[in-house]
Amino acid sequence: MTGSLAGKSAIIAAGAKNLGGLISTSLAAEGANVLVHYNSTSTEDEANRTVMAARGHGVQALKFQADLTVPSNVELLFETALDVFGSIDIAVNTVGKVLRKPIVETTEAEYDSMFDINAKAAYFFLKEAGKRLEDGGRIVTIVTSLLAAFTDGYSTYAGSKSPVEHFTRAAAKEFAARGISVNNVAPGPMDTPFFYPQETPDRAQFHASQAMGNRLTRIQDIAPLVQFLVTDGGWITGQTLFANGGYTTR
Repeated sequence: MTGSLAGKSAIIAAGAKNLGGLISTSLAAEGANVLVHYNSTSTEDEANRTVMAARGHGVQALKFQADLTVPSNVELLFETALDVFGSIDIAVNTVGKVLRKPIVETTEAEYDSMFDINAKAAYFFLKEAGKRLEDGGRIVTIVTSLLAAFTDGYSTYAGSKSPVEHFTRAAAKEFAARGISVNNVAPGPMDTPFFYPQETPDRAQFHASQAMGNRLTRIQDIAPLVQFLVTDGGWITGQTLFANGGYTTR
């Protein structure tokens, strides 16, 4: 197998569909073995298709189902990849949950769920990656461009993604001696099934109007950036890269 990632192995959390699915197959196309994580049984068919597409590039690929808000499941995720591949070089976390709701209407259960999925799972994913990755490894977490927005409705989404920037900076410093880079990618509102249930048609159109070309971010805009960070972009570390067509900036 040839390619910039030949001989490497990658874990892609939430790697079965949408952005995660494209990252899985993109890294496989460059020669990386891939473990495709998914959470829900409703996603199993898509996980199967992504695994088969990855194998079509001549690499090893397998699926793994687990709720990553449970730290022991994150440990098992990495242990499984090590057992199958022998080593892990790349860990990409695309896990996330979106909620648009006013603060005064948000329940404790919704708050807890958002922070478990967007912050807790990300923290323990970084922890296991720091323990298990080979020297010179690469870690990328998908966050959101709402981290740089001044808007309503997304308190628990942006709020639960914001700790990941602090986790990432700490991890970048702590893992630097082993040559492991740790970064975030912050897409703008993405043209995926996760976006539209949270917005009215008018608001969706407004979001699109704020970026170049009057369109939402596409998964094809983001996957190449992730691929760069895990290959030639390894000197970048501790950063959050906003990839949103000018939707917002700090």
